[in-house]
Amino acid sequence: MIKRKKIQDNITEALNRGRIVSLLGPRQCGKTTLARQFAKPGSSSYFDLEDPIDNAKLAEAQNALQNLKGTVVIDEVQRQPELFPLLRVLADRIPLPAKFLILGSASPSLIKQASESLAGRVERIRIGGFSLEEVGQKNVEQLWLRGGLPCSFLADSDKDAFIWLKEYTQSFVERDLPLHGVSLPPVTLIRFWTMLAHYHGQIFNASEIARSLGISVMTVNRYLDIMTGVFMIRQLQPWHVNIKKRQVKSPKIYFNDTGILHALLGIQNQKDLLRHPKYGASWEGFVLEEVIRAVEPHEVFFWATHQGAEIDLVFNKGGQMYGVEIKRQDAPRMTPSIKHALEDLKLERIAVIYPGQRRYSIHKQVDVVPFDEILGGMKGLFGVKA
Repeated sequence: MIKRKKIQDNITEALNRGRIVSLLGPRQCGKTTLARQFAKPGSSSYFDLEDPIDNAKLAEAQNALQNLKGTVVIDEVQRQPELFPLLRVLADRIPLPAKFLILGSASPSLIKQASESLAGRVERIRIGGFSLEEVGQKNVEQLWLRGGLPCSFLADSDKDAFIWLKEYTQSFVERDLPLHGVSLPPVTLIRFWTMLAHYHGQIFNASEIARSLGISVMTVNRYLDIMTGVFMIRQLQPWHVNIKKRQVKSPKIYFNDTGILHALLGIQNQKDLLRHPKYGASWEGFVLEEVIRAVEPHEVFFWATHQGAEIDLVFNKGGQMYGVEIKRQDAPRMTPSIKHALEDLKLERIAVIYPGQRRYSIHKQVDVVPFDEILGGMKGLFGVKA
């Protein structure tokens, strides 16, 4: 069992100060395991909406929920969005006999009732698979290859992890995506998802995919938004500033989990990964996700101009703008892109993350930072307090 103390503490604190806590993340990322620590499965306070018996109990939801006390857990809540108005009523009772921990595999933007009915009453906590902080630096290569979904990361072998991930993706397109209005056949959806894998770390081009699949650009963009809403894809939007350079306006896309990315690309082991054309992009996406977890900015962006200047990640923290460049190189050096970013974006500092062991400066505002130092957050990356 890998301890996830930080997330457990976040859930406990949220339940102490609020009435409803929403734990959101991709399927099989460990939400249920975490929730079991707050209400045991099989008790009257735990409902799994993928379980027919629990579904039957909630056929008369008010009768089932209104007399419960303590913490009530409802798993896979996106399967019954009609529960949200009732949860609002139950959470507004004074005194409050029960608090609710609701688990979902889709973002509130895909469950419109949640964002409307529970506005001002719910605190959202987003989780993913295991992080570097949770598994430890000694397991970084395994985490990168297999991704953080527990069943993949903890598999007995790379082969077992790959087989599980292939089954996971197939099940996802056959069972989950149709629930969100995706009407393409599973074979076409796998093809679409695989195309997204080849765009990992790149500017997204919806027109190219639309032509290949014979569907409209609008449909491609809608499906991309759905994949983002079910926590499979991160759309990194461009940061715009009022400068004379023409700036890129389309998002870059990244897979949230590199294990799923590698399964779709047919990468089964470290040898496959090291010789694959997406090797560098895979590393970039892996590091980017770990940086976001460590720094916890409210919003993240990338910056690029049509003249070729680019910074992988920019964000605001404490009223200052910071940048991150990710390089799979032995000894990164100062580049024109970094120089332009400092000047045009007025960045406080830039961290260039690389897989080496030595930290060094290449400019008074730019440090080359070993990947190991990500776990130090803002202090580790930029030498400043969060």
